[in-house]
Amino acid sequence: MTDLAPGTETLRERAVTSLVTARDRTTLLTECVDEPDLTAQHSPLMSPLVWDLAHIGNQEEQWLLRAVAGQEALRPEIDSLYDAFEHPRAERPRLPLLPPDEARRYAAEVRGRALDVLESAAFDGTRLTEAGFAFGMIAQHEQQHDETMLITHQLRKGPQALTAPDPDPVPLFAGPSEVLVPGGPFTMGTSTEPWALDNERPAHVREVAPFWIDTTPVTNAAYLAFVEDGGYRDPRWWTPEGWAHIRRNSITAPLFWRLDGGQWLRRRFGLTEVVPPDEPVLHVCWYEADAYARWAGRRLPTEAEWEKAARYDPAGDRSMRYPWGDADPGPEHANLGQRHLRPAPAGSYPAGASPLGVRQLIGDVWEWTASDFLPYPGFQAFPYREYSEVFFGSDYKVLRGGSFAVDPVACRGTFRNWDYPIRRQIFSGFRTARSEDV
Repeated sequence: MTDLAPGTETLRERAVTSLVTARDRTTLLTECVDEPDLTAQHSPLMSPLVWDLAHIGNQEEQWLLRAVAGQEALRPEIDSLYDAFEHPRAERPRLPLLPPDEARRYAAEVRGRALDVLESAAFDGTRLTEAGFAFGMIAQHEQQHDETMLITHQLRKGPQALTAPDPDPVPLFAGPSEVLVPGGPFTMGTSTEPWALDNERPAHVREVAPFWIDTTPVTNAAYLAFVEDGGYRDPRWWTPEGWAHIRRNSITAPLFWRLDGGQWLRRRFGLTEVVPPDEPVLHVCWYEADAYARWAGRRLPTEAEWEKAARYDPAGDRSMRYPWGDADPGPEHANLGQRHLRPAPAGSYPAGASPLGVRQLIGDVWEWTASDFLPYPGFQAFPYREYSEVFFGSDYKVLRGGSFAVDPVACRGTFRNWDYPIRRQIFSGFRTARSEDV
């Protein structure tokens, strides 16, 4: 490779590493179970694992081989099978999907060709190839489906198929329970992050009134106090929609929790264990998070408040890439990348704290915010409307910060996730806030 623009080799290496890391994880998630588990639908909310596997390859083919390299389609007849909008998840098991071995061969052939394309790609010219965007987009797409497949593993019945070391134990967090975030303007979103997706753009100024935010995510112990105080039986804490939802579905605790002989247990990737009191609460929907906040005399932070708490540096009066600064995440900063199969105890990763002292804003659990998923001023869909534009509106609530299941390539201080307020199978938790004068 010669005549590279400054920084091109670094971008190329980053793209290769990101693609290889994602594929290694996909392989782990699809080879740790037998073929029946790959082709089964473990929940109507999720695709069969084999659908995700071939969909990953098909998206990579469409964008890197066809759109970037201009190559002819390898398997045009399967495009519609793996179109997420054409076939809802509940219908996918009935489609003539590629069997596991064929799906693996297809994804491997696409990957080999994509790496050849990457080896000689020019990271300039079109917006799709500038700074290697298309390669970063595909790496993020695969990692997002890896998280989806990990959710499927959590939902599947049967013995444990995945293992990982637990996070390091830490002393019980004894710091302040909340932090004051100063009011005033800050820059939200980004116009410079090369692999940021369309809904993170453009950077714009937001005015935020001063507010208090929890230093750590809400823990299982704190949430259990809400449960044992009758929170699920008291309509005062719930929106009308939330109250109707939990009554209709007989919800009385976070998903995967059960009471056994006076002790709360949870199921986690095939294991049953005592609910750990110091971990951030996991598998709660937006309605549950909102109800807890009301019960506690607080509220969920808005998306803008969450991002200011996560990115604002008062000393430099600027927005950083991450709470700890502009450096990419390291293992000392956050619980990311499926290194562990659970959140770390509240108060972990002091090196990842924001300048104001807020902890665990990145990794561990996705955090529900009060905000609907809406476009930023000046939003432009790129490279296709179906990534985020079609989801804008009041049907979806924004989640921020990532979880232990998110790879660093798909997690930034500006990264936006969204889902229906009823969703609980996702790795979701929350922290609460209050206005300064409350």
